[in-house]
Amino acid sequence: MLSHFWRPVRLLTAAALAPVFAFPPNVSAQASEHVVSPQDLNQAAQNATRIRQQNLDSLRSFLSSPQARKALESAHVDARQVQNAVSGLSDQELTQLAARANKAQNDFAAGNIDNHDLLIIVVAIAVLILIIVAVR
Repeated sequence: MLSHFWRPVRLLTAAALAPVFAFPPNVSAQASEHVVSPQDLNQAAQNATRIRQQNLDSLRSFLSSPQARKALESAHVDARQVQNAVSGLSDQELTQLAARANKAQNDFAAGNIDNHDLLIIVVAIAVLILIIVAVR
């Protein structure tokens, strides 16, 4: 007799709780609110691409300068191989090497370093590029 009483209670409880578990309340909140909007993601991707291209251009320009070509030739390093290897660098490696190249170029233009120092810097950057790409 006791089981006849509890059977409808269990059935009503299950019927009342089924919609609650079928549609959790935070699903609608997740659909309408994003932590980062798609526009922000798109803008960040465009900025990263722009910065990478600037670093590539900066490093390639440094390595194609007459002083750099002369330094690479005197060290018997293939300039085309170095130029091709530049595009294989990660964003972080590219940023670091572009900053070093810009600093060396600015120091050379300001007269803070001479041709010999620039030669050493160019060869060091070229060797770093080739090593990084070869390790991958």
